Amino acid sequence: MDKLRLEIVTPRGAVFSGEVDEVHASGSEGDFGVFPGHAPLMSMLRVGALIARADGKPNYFFVGSGFAEVSSKGMIILADSSERAEDIDVARAMAAKQRAEERLAKIENMDFARAQSALERAMARIRIAEERARKG
Repeated sequence: MDKLRLEIVTPRGAVFSGEVDEVHASGSEGDFGVFPGHAPLMSMLRVGALIARADGKPNYFFVGSGFAEVSSKGMIILADSSERAEDIDVARAMAAKQRAEERLAKIENMDFARAQSALERAMARIRIAEERARKG
């Protein structure tokens, strides 16, 4: 087995489906890598990057929280949200980051967990888009 079947699925539909050489994801207990023939695994995912290498080329994805399952059939990512790095609207992410930071500055009348989560998602999108731009 020299390739790994990867599926990235959200409630809105499939984001990616294809054969890859390796996957690096942000697990709830730390980052991890998966290669063809990997032992079965289940992991919760945290907001962050997922990098799927195919034929030596990295493909960057933003992944919201969710789950990863590795089996003999491949790897499936079930995420609450996901998008390819090239589809990230950096201006929109920067605006979301600014709104979240402003909300966090006004702690007395806001939902702290929601604002913190929005900030985390916006910053992850920005980092992923910048990483892809740097490495191509």
